[in-house]
Amino acid sequence: MNSKNIFVFLLFLSLSNLTKSQEFYKSYDWESNPIYKIENSDKDMIALKEKVVTEFYFEGQDLIEYYLEHKVLWLNSDDRIEEYNKIYLPFSNRSKLEVNKARVIKKNGEIIELDESKILTAENEETGRTFKYFALEGVEKGSFIEYYYVEKRTPRFQGARFDVQNGYEKLKVEFDLYAPSNLIFKFKSYNDIAEVAQDKSSSEKLHWQFSAVNVQGVDREEQAPYDAATGFIIYKLHQNLANNAIITSYNTVANNLYSFYYADYDKETDKLLDNLIKETGISADIDEEAKAREIDLYIKQNIFFSETGGENLEDLKSVLTSKTANQTGIVKLYVGLFRKLGVTHEIVLTTNRLQLKFDKEFEATNFLNEFLFYFPASKKYLAPSKFGTRFGFPPPIYTDNYGLFITGYNIDGKRKAFAEIKYIEPIEAKYSTDEMYIDVRFDKEDFTKTNIKLDRKMNGYYAMAIQPFMNLIPADRKNEIIDDGFAKSIDKNGEIQSREIINEDPNLFGLKPFELKFEINSEYFVEKAGNKYLFKIGDLIGPQMEMYQEKKRVLPLEAEFNRSYYRTIKVSIPEGYRISNLEDIVIKNMYAKDGKDIFVFDSYYKLDGNILTVTADEHYRENIVAPEDYEEYRKVINSAADFNKVTLVFEKK
Repeated sequence: MNSKNIFVFLLFLSLSNLTKSQEFYKSYDWESNPIYKIENSDKDMIALKEKVVTEFYFEGQDLIEYYLEHKVLWLNSDDRIEEYNKIYLPFSNRSKLEVNKARVIKKNGEIIELDESKILTAENEETGRTFKYFALEGVEKGSFIEYYYVEKRTPRFQGARFDVQNGYEKLKVEFDLYAPSNLIFKFKSYNDIAEVAQDKSSSEKLHWQFSAVNVQGVDREEQAPYDAATGFIIYKLHQNLANNAIITSYNTVANNLYSFYYADYDKETDKLLDNLIKETGISADIDEEAKAREIDLYIKQNIFFSETGGENLEDLKSVLTSKTANQTGIVKLYVGLFRKLGVTHEIVLTTNRLQLKFDKEFEATNFLNEFLFYFPASKKYLAPSKFGTRFGFPPPIYTDNYGLFITGYNIDGKRKAFAEIKYIEPIEAKYSTDEMYIDVRFDKEDFTKTNIKLDRKMNGYYAMAIQPFMNLIPADRKNEIIDDGFAKSIDKNGEIQSREIINEDPNLFGLKPFELKFEINSEYFVEKAGNKYLFKIGDLIGPQMEMYQEKKRVLPLEAEFNRSYYRTIKVSIPEGYRISNLEDIVIKNMYAKDGKDIFVFDSYYKLDGNILTVTADEHYRENIVAPEDYEEYRKVINSAADFNKVTLVFEKK
């Protein structure tokens, strides 16, 4: 049972004496003779209306939700028409469509209403999921499409989201929520959206409403956390006045999660855990950090993870037997091994910060989507169900964010959990590094031919993309994959003379850098121009990102993780030649905050006889860049691109 299911179960234990009223949707309809107009607009799409109405309603002993969505969209481009030629409808075994209507209103006022025969069913070949959609007909530039549906569904009340702002202009946006008089909902608006207000005139049931006009669209910007940074509302059922129960409570979530994941094991399960520990070979004598690292490595190399449901995938005994689990089963397995081996840990629930920032002030299960484990002794994290990650390096988009930390204790024989909201520190840049040491020598007979020795070391998130998975690469393809990914990145036609892979053992991730050494003969980096030679030294560091911004930045920029690049290039200048433009190497841009260098690009050189040593270091020590700091960040990012373009001119002395 995951956190949301536990939360739902708790609510139904506490709900009682709910009042009944007529469902709102039975009197709802669209205009029979609509007159929709958009004049003199060069936009490709405008929403005349976007409306959501949701009502929580009691039928017998069951709380259900009627959810209505109504949109009127003006489409003024072929791309938008293509995007909206299908209107997807909710479809699941936990819901029922009470109403579904759609129509096209052409520029000349002609109305094409779609009947049930235009609702088609299809299946996603990858997921096997069935979905239904309206197939629209007769849509042309300047047409309006209008649709609304009412879905009767299992209620979503512990935390739901209503998006107000998107990538297109909206002339009117409305949201209404109705509930029995004893159910109190709370709302919070984000990113400069007006607050939801209660309609005090409603007597039979409680009513909250939101309305906004002329909501401006927001363009997607490079590396912007678009979903997290644009306007939306989150709402939740807070309290049941019938028994004064607080419905949405992180303390309740914590205690139920703790009871669920830390239940006592029967003898058979306990024995299976002991047997697994013997199989892992993990010693009881190593420290807690080493134990956590080895547990994580063993599970991610030996347990098959399934995205599907099923009791057998959640039951710890079945997981230990079949070596197959879903997220719930995986978390139980980690907990079982941690408990057996004495690894102090806490469960952490958080969000993907690019989609939704964890709000430490508003308790809702929207913010409890992603599982982590935290280890107080080492102050490190791991992500149990993210099999592409490893101990100490959880998905970086779960860090630099707040989270709910759950700690459990046994007090007088009873389990008790405590919940605390704390900041999840991002991994420092110094732990995710990409280092390049390059030695360049020129053929004595033909300077356009170079011999390049490349030594590249990767740590942290850079190493995590390959080091933990080296044992999965077929032996007969290993050289090809390594060459294509690294050596060929600086010269796709270079002749690789030798290669050496160091620390490729997946067990060494987080302990030793992943290192590659190449010797390459190349004819790419030097061109002859009369009696001069042009040496493209900047290309040795590989292609670099270049950022453009024609308009003023609106949204913040968010990188995934902090990082540092270290590059040292040693060049043996041919005898009898000098470099006429050494100062082109010198590029320095940096941004400091509170006395700390946050973003840095610094390239410089040292000339000792005929040996030129070039250093180009680059650091990004914060992930989140406010719009007002964007230009400083862009300047640093583009410095690397500027270095990439540096060409040195060799001329005779």
